[in-house]
Amino acid sequence: MTENEKPLIMVVGCGDLAARVLTLLLNTPDTNRVVLAGRDLEKTTRTANLAMLTAANLGVLGDVRVERVDLDDVAATAETIAAVRPDIVFMAASLQSWRIITKLPKPVFEELDEAQLGPWLPMHLTPNYLLAQAIRESGTAPKVVNAAYPDAVGPVLAKAGMAPTTGIGNVGNIIPALTYGHAIEAGADPAAVEVKLVAQHYFSHYVPRFGDEGNGAYHLAATVHGEPLEGVSHRAVFAHLSGRLRRLGGDAGQLLTASSAMRVLHAMATDSGVLAHVPAPDGLPGGYPARIGRDGATPDLPGDLPLDDAIAINEDCQRADGIEHIDQDGTVTFTDREMAVMHRLLGYECRTMRLVDTGVWADELAGRYRKFAEQAAA
Repeated sequence: MTENEKPLIMVVGCGDLAARVLTLLLNTPDTNRVVLAGRDLEKTTRTANLAMLTAANLGVLGDVRVERVDLDDVAATAETIAAVRPDIVFMAASLQSWRIITKLPKPVFEELDEAQLGPWLPMHLTPNYLLAQAIRESGTAPKVVNAAYPDAVGPVLAKAGMAPTTGIGNVGNIIPALTYGHAIEAGADPAAVEVKLVAQHYFSHYVPRFGDEGNGAYHLAATVHGEPLEGVSHRAVFAHLSGRLRRLGGDAGQLLTASSAMRVLHAMATDSGVLAHVPAPDGLPGGYPARIGRDGATPDLPGDLPLDDAIAINEDCQRADGIEHIDQDGTVTFTDREMAVMHRLLGYECRTMRLVDTGVWADELAGRYRKFAEQAAA
């Protein structure tokens, strides 16, 4: 691939995940034409240079530049995007990472974690909504790859015709362990095992922690050398994820998410058609196996599973994650049980949320959580 054929990839956000993905992009010749955009220009510059110099140390000389972007200023962000004209935008910004609550004292974290991720949707939807508005205003049409709770952000924005092209992480993060788990149970070479999973974020969050699916609906199929793998217990496979295949999570676990993102971004950059697992392809709810190319992600489901059934499975699993349903106008209704946890611990209660109100709810949730965390640390 020549320099002129390489897509220009714009990474939005300057947190831990963005920095890890940037390093992977710059270490790969097919994807090392990059712009890093963040609110703090000094931090953004230093992050970009660190990744560039790391790649140079490994013999890969890439092209990275920086831009200041404040997503709250939609007009200015639109001007920057219009000037940069990226082919792909990797959206790594969030108002509050899901990892923040893992830093609470363990008993407090475990209690709050019972609320699942659904009630925290405003923290991830708000910056994506702002970015989508800016892209629309810019007059450009980049492919957008979203890392911030894509399972729910995608389908909400899809109702407004603003869905990211695809998401990354979540369902994609659990596939390597499921592959190894099936290989262990079948006595097979992991390289010969192919797994196809339909599941929402709840499933990929729960199974590695507890070794079973909890309340999560899913569909899982596996083959060895292309032949269906029969007689392997899902429960036995899942048990390996909290046992023999247990791994670090939290900040350290971001490395796995970055690799999930890189698999998708590289496949889009090279139009490879590789099989990957992604949340919210074209705004669908939850996660799917898909073929990844220049235009995004096309679901590649097991032969016995129609797309409508896959969507229904993910909508069912979504309820376990705290989201009851998403209306045609983008209004989100949250589940009673999970929101009750938020109300009891944080004093925060949002039963329904219109898309246009996501920023208001994000501000309230941020304030409530800040007070809660201060009290927990006292």
